[in-house]
Amino acid sequence: MNPLFSGSWDDYELIDSGGREKLERFGKYRLRRPEPQALWNKSRPADFWDSNTDAFFIRTKIKLQPVSDISGKWEKNNPIPDEWQITIPTGKQQIRMILKLTSSGHIGIFPEQVSNWEYITACIADLSTAIPKPRILNLFAYTGASSLVALAAGAEVFHLDSVKPIINWTEKNRESSNLPKLLHLVVEDAALFMKREVKRGNKYQGIIMDPPSYGRGPAGEKWIFENGINELISGASKILDPGRGFFILNWYSMGLSPYVMLNLVNNYFRNCTPEFGDMVITSTSGNYLPLGTYLRFMMK
Repeated sequence: MNPLFSGSWDDYELIDSGGREKLERFGKYRLRRPEPQALWNKSRPADFWDSNTDAFFIRTKIKLQPVSDISGKWEKNNPIPDEWQITIPTGKQQIRMILKLTSSGHIGIFPEQVSNWEYITACIADLSTAIPKPRILNLFAYTGASSLVALAAGAEVFHLDSVKPIINWTEKNRESSNLPKLLHLVVEDAALFMKREVKRGNKYQGIIMDPPSYGRGPAGEKWIFENGINELISGASKILDPGRGFFILNWYSMGLSPYVMLNLVNNYFRNCTPEFGDMVITSTSGNYLPLGTYLRFMMK
């Protein structure tokens, strides 16, 4: 296994973690959120956390079985606007992401993905020597950080999410980053879209998949990770360009080993050597916070 370690950049910092919480800075605002995996003690004292928190998230609804359903509310110690922007690292062009305090506790970006953003940029640079506009498919694409990184690197990007407001959020991120309109926004169930693409015989030079543990399609289609992931990877193997293409799979399902991911991918992709492991952010206080797992490879 090969863990991906990431740290701070100008607009992001993991300040500390522990006590089932994390304290992060996004731009100039410091947010305190629950983090189930942070079972260790905090490195910083309680008064440091209190004095360095602009807003904190309180869970008001927690249901983990049969499916996860967590929501809550934000409390503000200091004024924070409804929206603000940060810039994420990329090799080609400044990408500005709009952040918001949502009822799920998410804010519009997953900073542990920074290494994958660098990987996407490098893969597209390599592909572009032979294919002027590589076609990239991003499933469960959320607010579009990976899609915009691929767009900035010179790709034509198909960005799919089942939630229309999230798709609108992605388009606002594209506009704020002054990126071209080679971004195809698709509101659809990922599993149904994959089946149709296989039937159509469409091919992509890159596939990015970030499936949740549980989700709903726009028509109420039910996604349960354990039930759907095998077929989804099977479909991906049929639409990824067999000659030159890259594949990135992330998941955040706690309790599943990265070797589960490796075995699933090895069932369908034979001519690749994946790298895989945990995604880990190093805090400026010195501890390490694992946030999901990844697998990725590029076929040549």
